[in-house]
This record gives sequence, structure tokens and C-alpha cells, in this order.
Amino acid sequence: MSATTYDYVIVGAGTAGCVLAARLTENPATRVVLLEAGGYGGPEAMAAPDPLASFSLWGSPVDWAYSTTAQAGTGGAVHAWPRGKVLGGSSAINGMVHHRGHPASYDAWEAQGATGWNYRELLPFFCLSETTEGRDPLVRGTAGPMRIETPTNPTALAEAAFRAAIEAGHKPLEDGNGRESEGVSWRETNVVAGRRQSAADAYLRPVLDRPNLRVITGALVRRLLMDGTHCRGVEFTAGGDVQKVLAERETVLAAGAIGSPHLLMLSGIGPANHLRDTGIEVAVDLPGVGGNLHDHVTSYAVYSTQEQPQPGGYGAEAQVLARSSADVAPDLLLLFVEAALQPRWTGAGPGGYSILFSLMDPASRGSLRLRSGDPTVAPLLDPAYLTDERDLDRLAAGLRIARELGQTEALGARGAVEFHPGVAVRDSDACHAYLRSTASTYFHPVGTCRIGTDELAVVDSVLRVKMTTGLRVADASVMPSVVSAPTNATVLAIAERAAHLITTATDV
Repeated sequence: MSATTYDYVIVGAGTAGCVLAARLTENPATRVVLLEAGGYGGPEAMAAPDPLASFSLWGSPVDWAYSTTAQAGTGGAVHAWPRGKVLGGSSAINGMVHHRGHPASYDAWEAQGATGWNYRELLPFFCLSETTEGRDPLVRGTAGPMRIETPTNPTALAEAAFRAAIEAGHKPLEDGNGRESEGVSWRETNVVAGRRQSAADAYLRPVLDRPNLRVITGALVRRLLMDGTHCRGVEFTAGGDVQKVLAERETVLAAGAIGSPHLLMLSGIGPANHLRDTGIEVAVDLPGVGGNLHDHVTSYAVYSTQEQPQPGGYGAEAQVLARSSADVAPDLLLLFVEAALQPRWTGAGPGGYSILFSLMDPASRGSLRLRSGDPTVAPLLDPAYLTDERDLDRLAAGLRIARELGQTEALGARGAVEFHPGVAVRDSDACHAYLRSTASTYFHPVGTCRIGTDELAVVDSVLRVKMTTGLRVADASVMPSVVSAPTNATVLAIAERAAHLITTATDV
């Protein structure tokens, strides 16, 4: 079987892969191939600026349609985990939020052994990724590919929600991604001129005519081509044919917190005993691959009102970054949604509004494991939701804060009545039971190829896979812990920094 050679092979055209392909091919002498299992585009709903339109994309051809194992911590529920299978990856099907979160989220990485990975070091790459207007140029980007907007013309209910947060003691912020992040702000979005802006729209599509870039869609990567501990490239199927591409310099995995560890293990890089049990020949015994899987966990309070709020749509939304207790960094994110959400993302209806509250730094840790050595079979995904009791207590603090907001004069005067959990749910046991029966994913899995120096770390501080050569990972899987915000903005910054590390490397 013949194989074409490039300087870099990038696996996955999600947020990180689009950034890497665009940045690495800025040098016309650098040849790059980008492999994506999904297609070039998808349903028109992908362009809709309404975050709730994302529900219609679940289970469609642009969704990997993963699901978790039964989660004991949430009453045995199996949770849908939609992930983008298209150019742009999950940035093409997500809620379009652009939020960095609190700097402490990033400083925590360095404290866990990710040397040099902190907020100060990442800030230039956040700025490099974005274009904003009317923001502080010392902390916000002014010339990056992603154009960041704050929706205008908030509804009367959205204005009331913002006032409610101030009334409840949360500091009003002009820019929730600026110098301060704890408080209430208007949510920024990846929307331009009323249409979704995915990472593919911002980074990849403008450079598709570069002669040094080849993008192959419908390409399912089956395995890494390992020569001992050196990665030479990958084998993939496209159009029914098995093909190979080789990397003269490096292969970079950008397949996300699910795809990257899955491919490593399929290729014999991972926990040796597990690989042998699955019939995989061990190339590198790297026990941390697939470990440390975790995700934001969210629940909600729902209020019915006498007025008819505007469901969905491209309108301004208030968000609050808060603390579950005074002795921790901000660890709760609350969001007002002008719809009555149904349990565990099963739908939304008019006639009410919801206050989502999400635990941003869960202590619970799960794992990703092979179900089969067949690359077409999805792995076993166990985020271990609420298995650490501390998470339940902090999520209960989120419920308390949400209720404080719902009981303010700004919102209470609008005739709001608590529909969920309901006034009967008050004591600690009842609140915990409500949370276990309603808690679900916030769609931000991370951590399965984390940066670090200990024996369970998977990549080093420059994102090279340990005990290998010619192989890096650059996506949400490298985060030691999840940040206090939806993760797309963070992945943009990780990928921007990865491209910088690769192009300035002296050892490849």
C-alpha cells in the first residue's frame, strides 16, 4: 500500500484541528494533511444562532452520538454525549458560547504538574484566537480569526435576570472575559451576522485553497503507524479504501477527549493490562491514557411565569460565575435561559424560564476504556458523575444560589413560580435527591491525555506523548482539570499554543 508523506498529519478537524491546520500552513513550505471522520458540512440548523437549535443536531450525521455508561451517582441514568462529527467538530453543533472562565482554573493546571500552563502563559493565545470590539486590548484580542460578539437587545426577562444577579450580590461585569471574571455578565457568543461561526468557519475554510494543505473528510483513522515507540503516521479508511499517510515531522492528535485516547489505545499506547485484555498488542505502557475523564455537571431550577418569555433566539443572556463557598475559587456557573427546560436536555418549552447551575471543577473522576479493538466501535465512557460526595454538596450550593436569584424582587415581581424542584424540596436530603435525579452533562468532557510529570500523565509540557517520538496531542484531553467555563474558548487557546510550540520546536 503506497503512502503519501507530509510534514504533519493532524487527526481530527474539530476546534483544535482547524486551528492547527491553519497555523501550521502559514509557512508555505510546510505540508499538512488534516483528517476528519465527518463530512464537510451538515444541516442548516448548524448555522442557526439559537443555542437550543443544537438539540436538533443530536443523533444526526454530524454527531458521533456517544453515550455514557449507567451512572450510579445520577440514579443509574445513561447520558447522551453529543460530539461534532464534521469540519469544526463540536464547535459546529454546540451552544456557541465564548467564555474563558476564572484564571484560577488555569493556574490549577500548573499546580497539578502542568509546568508552564497557567493563565498568564495562555493569555496571549486567547488573544491571538479572537477579534473583539470595544474591549480592553491588553487582555482581549483584536485581530484573531474568531469574531466574538455579545448579543444585543436583551428581552425584558433577560434584563430582569441581570438585575436579579446584582440584587443577589453578584458584581456586574462589563466584560466577563476581561480582567475580572467573577460576577454577572452578558454571555459572549461565536455568532457573526446572525449565523454560527465554528472553528472551521473562522480558521479552516478561509485557507482551504492553500496548496500545502490537504483536507480529507470521511476519513476514519484506524490506528497510528508505530515503529517501536516512534509514530510514523496513520492508517485510515475513506471511501471504502484503507489508506496511509506518513508524517515526516509529527503526527498530532486533535480528536478530542474521546477520540484521542481512543486512538492511542487502539494503537497499543495505554494501560498495558487493559490493552492485552482487549486483544491489543502493547506498544507503550502508558497507564494514564483514558483516565481522569470528567465533565461539568449541571442541573436547573425552572420557573413558570404569568408572561410569555421569548423562547430561544439570538438574544443576550446573563451568566453568573460564583463560588459554592468562600474558601474556594469560583466553581459554579449559572445561566438564565428563556425556556422551561425539560429533564436532562430532553427538550424545552415556552411559558417559563430556567436557571442552570453547573459545577465547574468536579472532584469526581472516571475513565474511557476500549469496548473493542474494532475502531468503529465506540469506547466505554464513564465520567463517574457525583461519585465524590463533595460534588453533590457544591452542586446543592448552586441550587441555593439559583433559588436566591429566582426569589429576588427583579424576578419575583414578574409573577414567577418555582416549578422545579418545587417548594416541597427544601431540606438537604430532598435537595440531594433532586440533584441526583436531574443532574446531567454540560457537554465538556476533558482530561483523558492530561499534561503532567507524574506516572499517570500522558503528555509532557510541550504536549508530546510520553515514551514516544513523533507524536503529540493538542485538544481538550490534555487539560488536567476542567476550567470554569464551556471549553471551546480554552481549546482554541490550547491549539494556538500547540501550533506555536510545534513551529518553534528545535528537536524535531
